Amino acid sequence: MNYYIIAGEASGDLHASNLMKELKALDIDARFRCWGGDLMKSQGADLIKHYRDLSFMGFTEVLMNLPTILDNIKFCKKDISEHQPDVLILVDYPGFNLRIAEFAKASGIKVFYYISPQIWAWKQSRVHKIKKVVDKMFVILPFEKEFYQRFDYQVDFVGHPLLDAVAEYATQSNTLSINTDKPIIALLPGSRKQEITTMLPIMLSLVKKYTNYQFVIAAAPSQNNDFYQALIGDSDVKIVFDQTYQLLQKAEAALVTSGTATLETALFGVPEIVCYKGGAISFAIAKQLVKVKYISLVNLIMDEEIVKELIQGELNENNLKVELDKLLNPETRIKMLMQYSKLKAKLGGSGASKKTAELMIGYLSVKL
Repeated sequence: MNYYIIAGEASGDLHASNLMKELKALDIDARFRCWGGDLMKSQGADLIKHYRDLSFMGFTEVLMNLPTILDNIKFCKKDISEHQPDVLILVDYPGFNLRIAEFAKASGIKVFYYISPQIWAWKQSRVHKIKKVVDKMFVILPFEKEFYQRFDYQVDFVGHPLLDAVAEYATQSNTLSINTDKPIIALLPGSRKQEITTMLPIMLSLVKKYTNYQFVIAAAPSQNNDFYQALIGDSDVKIVFDQTYQLLQKAEAALVTSGTATLETALFGVPEIVCYKGGAISFAIAKQLVKVKYISLVNLIMDEEIVKELIQGELNENNLKVELDKLLNPETRIKMLMQYSKLKAKLGGSGASKKTAELMIGYLSVKL
């Protein structure tokens, strides 16, 4: 069977690649054409566009790059038409993927969506479009099934694939490429150049205040070493590429830009502070549109503040130090780890990728 998969970010590349592995186990004739990253390519996909050329952050950046985005949409539609896949599988990335879903549905191609756009947070009106253009939705957060039911749309809750990714990592023999005799504080400043440039300098402001700790940056594969070195300057900070999990396994605490990394950090049992700061215009617009109390997946899933969120003006050197001091206190650490255990229990258990692949194969064998 011919699968066409679109993932627009690093996390999507990870989850799509694991899904592809499970699809191949069930479908020996599986062939993949993809927009994504190196992990999807490693599963044997024909990689058409890399996610580093697709990802734009914030309202203003999207507007500045609108011609590029529109060209990509046009090219994607043409490519799908030329190759006529049996199914289009979309992974999050809604601004782009919903446009492609509409085109594919009109072209008579089955459309599956793995990892729902966060429409429960903002743009809830998108649910009506999803009902029209997506044949089957596979969600990974427990509250998403109930959300869609409110709009009379039945979806499959498959559990969170990060549980499998973290569990699989734990079975492997992995070592961190750096040596240090100091406890480690991990810095996860995001994957996009814009957010790293904004977030990392604020995180680095703490380095000289914690000389008994080693600060280590989990670098995004889409960026190069020189980019990080320019931001670090003469600070005593190390950088690791493609070793985020190795780093989290060793870290005492972490400063994490909001996103999937907040959940990954929690699943590794690392006390964290969630950081976010965007452009003033983008943030002002988002504040009017967003309909949730928290920005981190940890707090959203638990529906309470388990990890501290420092957002916009609150994200500064003084507040970061106050919160980091708390994390390094044994009592706070124990309390947070207990909450992390409850979080894992709410995520639906292991086997998300396998469960999703089995459901997809089953749906493809019948007329939807």
